[in-house]
Amino acid sequence: MARKAVNGTSSGVEKSSSKKRLNNDSTDEQSVKRPRIEERTDYTRWRMRDDQGRMTWQYLEDDEAAKEWPQSFADKYFLGLPVDAPELPKPKNPLDAVRNGLEFFEKLQLPSGHWGCEYGGPMFLLPCVVIAWYVTKTPIPWYYATEIKNYLFARAHPEDGGWGLHIEGETSVFGTALNYTVLRIVGVDADHPVMVKARATLHKMGGATHAPHWAKWWLAVMNVAKWDIVNPVPPELWLLPDWVPFAPWRWWIHIRQVFLPMGYLWSKKWQAEETDLIRELRKELFTEDWAKINWAANRNTINPRDNYHPKTWVLNSVNWLLVNVWNPLLRPKFLVDKAEDWTMKLIEMENENTDHADLATVSAPMDLVCLYVRDGPDSYAVRRHRERAHEFLWVKDEGLLANGTNGVQCWDTAFAIQAVMDAGLTEDPRWRPMLLKALEFLDDQQIRENVKDQDKCYRQQRKGGWAFSNKDQGYAVSDCVSEALKSVIILQKTAGFPTLIDDQRIFDAIDTLLTYQNPSGGCSSYEPPRAGTWMETLNAAEVFGRIMVEYEYPECTTAVVTALSLFQKHWPNHRTKEIEQFIKRAVTWIKTSQKPHGGWYGSWGICFTYATMFALESLASIGEIYENSTHSKRGCEFLISKQREDGGWSEHYRACETGEYIEHPSGSQVVMTAWAVIALMKAKYPNVEKIKKGIKLIMDRQQPNGEWKQEAIEGVFNKSCMISYPNYKFTFTMKALGMFAKKYPDEKVV
Repeated sequence: MARKAVNGTSSGVEKSSSKKRLNNDSTDEQSVKRPRIEERTDYTRWRMRDDQGRMTWQYLEDDEAAKEWPQSFADKYFLGLPVDAPELPKPKNPLDAVRNGLEFFEKLQLPSGHWGCEYGGPMFLLPCVVIAWYVTKTPIPWYYATEIKNYLFARAHPEDGGWGLHIEGETSVFGTALNYTVLRIVGVDADHPVMVKARATLHKMGGATHAPHWAKWWLAVMNVAKWDIVNPVPPELWLLPDWVPFAPWRWWIHIRQVFLPMGYLWSKKWQAEETDLIRELRKELFTEDWAKINWAANRNTINPRDNYHPKTWVLNSVNWLLVNVWNPLLRPKFLVDKAEDWTMKLIEMENENTDHADLATVSAPMDLVCLYVRDGPDSYAVRRHRERAHEFLWVKDEGLLANGTNGVQCWDTAFAIQAVMDAGLTEDPRWRPMLLKALEFLDDQQIRENVKDQDKCYRQQRKGGWAFSNKDQGYAVSDCVSEALKSVIILQKTAGFPTLIDDQRIFDAIDTLLTYQNPSGGCSSYEPPRAGTWMETLNAAEVFGRIMVEYEYPECTTAVVTALSLFQKHWPNHRTKEIEQFIKRAVTWIKTSQKPHGGWYGSWGICFTYATMFALESLASIGEIYENSTHSKRGCEFLISKQREDGGWSEHYRACETGEYIEHPSGSQVVMTAWAVIALMKAKYPNVEKIKKGIKLIMDRQQPNGEWKQEAIEGVFNKSCMISYPNYKFTFTMKALGMFAKKYPDEKVV
């Protein structure tokens, strides 16, 4: 019996003119009509709305509404509009520079007390949102369409016109095929010069048949490609007993939340209803005659630029067996139905535990399509997903992009508080209102309960923790919990600040932190590893490395160690032996993960500079510094060996891909310079002149109004994809300057 489909096609179902129309605002006729696009929106009409940490951009077309809701300083700054910040007195020392930085940064604090910002960089995020909107017939406002067009035009490669995996990466089929599709969806004509150039580049790389797995999946969902080109994603995997070594519950949280909806739609073979645009894209994205493409023969076709992690012979063998044996000969319908039902149940639990925000910007749009297929356009889940999708979007001077998650709220707020603390300014009444708002935000955003059906939906303990973004998203992360907890303790133990988070809530956070340690002693991000690194033999993503399971990270390990150390100073009798043992094992792991050249590899920031900062802080927390520890000394000497003539540090994102330190061609970066001098000061490196040169560079780069300008991209995930952390140019620079001012009060820098 054929499976039902919602305004699309499914296995065993042919399209029919008698198919019922959807009874919702976006009719079939409207779905074919693409949004109108203008040259540019009026940037004075954009507003950032902050609802207790839920950030959405609003475009006010009504003059009265725009007058009643004036743009804030932060709105103008994010949009690249003139902010008219006053010129401040030229700093005479590092502490003056911190105060100038705070004068500017304070104005970026949003009403609920946090510091929001762009969290862009990856170029595959916006296509997830826009293609999901298209296939679910979700209207795209003209002002979104216009600024999506502007952003993608701005980010097209200046030479070949394509798009890469991320904003600084080389052109790829993944980035070009999907972003070309987005531009066509929002209304850009195929004969536009930008499109002609991009299409020529795509064709030179082999066309969309040479795209990686995730792109082929989206094109199949959109009905631009046939499902035969997509390597199998059987939802039956979710029915495997927990003891099976490769069962999906053992995968890293992001990959399992992505492959969950992927598997459901792959199994359904659902495709969007054919439209004129879809027929046009079939001609534009491929170099071959669409009707003659051998889809199955191109399942493993991929351009070398996209093939960062080639499929192993093991995975290729598994795929062959699934395609040629399991699917046609052995796959019983009752098992398929059971698997599809269970995957949708897991998606429902994800919705319930996040209020439909979901984990991140890839899985949430996929979940939207699954819910649309099963429940139709008018279901609460579909309507709520459409509402929450706006929280992934960000508007800046270049246009509209998609963030990596629904924000960086808790993460960046914690670092902002610590920057003030490191400068010794927490008791300064000038900054108390700002800090109090930040404390109130962290109080509000603490996760107070574990998720419902925690074991059933394979979730980690989270009670007492903090998420990277906000409590709605609700995924506690080891370093996010740690940095937020440190900030709360710092402020609540400072005279004049209220105790908003009582001892029991502090203990809840500690209890959750103690669950993150792995047998090795190191700490992971969302949860301890549930399988070994051998699972990478089943990595089907192709464009990413280290994605199948959790890993230990110097950054996360250090964050937990320093949080536990600070906690022990104020609550020495709570789980004392466990904490002492935890710290001892964690720092031992830090030592074993040091590279031969003396640095540590960073997985969340670029790259050796970032992780070495954290590792040296771990060592310092147990009294191991440059003068008494060979590990600390080697770490310092590694950093010093990379210092540039101008006193700064400059590491390129390619270091994350290759595992070797690579200089950035643009020269020294203030953020990396801050990381390096923080590390040296934590380790008590004896040559203050080296540190002073770095501090001087940071001061010299500061603008007269107190800000620092954006430089190269700062963050990374899964080795190959870079992501932006624009607030780092404030928080870590001020931290470095403040630490120097406290440690060397008599040293003259300028």
